[in-house]
Amino acid sequence: MGSAAAEQQPLLLGQDPHGRISDLSSATIEELLEHSIPLRWWARLVAWESRMLWLLSGSSIVVSIFNYMLSFVSLMFVGHLGAVELAGASMASVVIQGLAYGIMLGMASAVQTVCGQAYGAKRYSEMGIICQRAIVLHLGAAVLLTVIYWFSGDILLAIGQSETITEPGQLFTRGLIPQLYAFALACPMQRFLQAQNIVNPLAYMSVGVFLLHTLLTWIVVYVLDYGLLGAALTLSLSWWILVLINALYIVLSPSCKETWTGLSIRAFTGVWPYFKLTVASAVMLCLEIWYFNGLVLLAGFLPNATIELDTMSICMNYWNWDLQFMLGLSTAASIRVGNELGAGHPRVAKFSVVVVNVTSILISIVFTAIVLIFRVGLSELFTSDEEVIDAVSEITPLLAISVFLNGIQPILSGVAIGSGWQAVVAYVNLTAYYIIGLPIGCVLGFKTSLEVAGIWWGMIIGVILQTATLIILTARTNWNKEVENAAARLHRSAE
Repeated sequence: MGSAAAEQQPLLLGQDPHGRISDLSSATIEELLEHSIPLRWWARLVAWESRMLWLLSGSSIVVSIFNYMLSFVSLMFVGHLGAVELAGASMASVVIQGLAYGIMLGMASAVQTVCGQAYGAKRYSEMGIICQRAIVLHLGAAVLLTVIYWFSGDILLAIGQSETITEPGQLFTRGLIPQLYAFALACPMQRFLQAQNIVNPLAYMSVGVFLLHTLLTWIVVYVLDYGLLGAALTLSLSWWILVLINALYIVLSPSCKETWTGLSIRAFTGVWPYFKLTVASAVMLCLEIWYFNGLVLLAGFLPNATIELDTMSICMNYWNWDLQFMLGLSTAASIRVGNELGAGHPRVAKFSVVVVNVTSILISIVFTAIVLIFRVGLSELFTSDEEVIDAVSEITPLLAISVFLNGIQPILSGVAIGSGWQAVVAYVNLTAYYIIGLPIGCVLGFKTSLEVAGIWWGMIIGVILQTATLIILTARTNWNKEVENAAARLHRSAE
């Protein structure tokens, strides 16, 4: 049998072993991986999967970074209004906006799962229904979150923040209520487009809106002098512009003619199975985002709060930039795995998981080296305070460990989303982060001399445990069974 397979492989790959990578297909790779492949073919298979990965991840990274930059730019302009305004807006962004982002992004990962698998299975008409169903649920969540946004000042006071910070924080958050509804529409629409490998147009839209947002914020804050509320409303406006452009593309583009067939009453049927996956998705991602935001809050309760909070904030800024890059790779991993499972290609899905993880680890090694080499220069970009610079330099090795872990953990989470494991990962996150990591961080931060380094160690321990669990889950996965699960999930969503 081995000799027969060997005879078939050149025919499947083409007579020329140096033929174009683009000539290959998922079906061809799936058939090849069933057999024992000669060593000379592996480089070409890796190149094929890497090409597929970077076609998706390059633009996904751009989308992730520039969507994040909208809020980042707003906070930069707010910082020039005064220290109190910046503190209030930053705290509101971490606590209130972080809560909403966790819920919305988590719910949207269900779109990634089901639409990605539907696209792989060529059930294109189902994708538009799934997107509409997600939008209905997202808007429902936005209505509930509006109450939290409106009473954000009371919430900030309840967690121990001073009235000096809560007043501007509440003003900023109330100005972001329109953005909350824009985010409820943007999340499902972007995942809907990404699931069908439409990523370049999304990248162009994100960059264009970012440039417009920067100009508008400068005009509103500096020229018109509308202050903190003006900055918040401008951020809301920019998100609505992004939503409008996304919607026009979906409705008018020939690329979506098979996947978007117009509004349908079916969006309100078969909601319960999808709702369960949505809740699991929201819990999974919320537990992750709130964990890291909570550690920043803890730094504010340390004895030397100003220095410790500045140190944590600077390090978390660099960690966030690295995370946004890796989230682009995570999105690509989710799309690749979902598409291949939907298409009934378990071996290609497994192969994709291996390639994306090796790629991300290699990138993280480079990023980790940069953090360690430029440990002093990185802090000097944010502050000239020698005490803060020294504190950041001391904690930089821990930042480097976190940057390296970013090359594994988000990617495995992307694989979990593509496979539909959100409920399982939610339990993993609860245990690793809140039952183990957070208590350890509190003990090391408040009961030892480590202070902010102790809190960070708690974060690292939680992430290591979560990552190790996901590695075990992924390594033990029966990918043939996952193909069956994907087919069953699509059948339930069509009911």
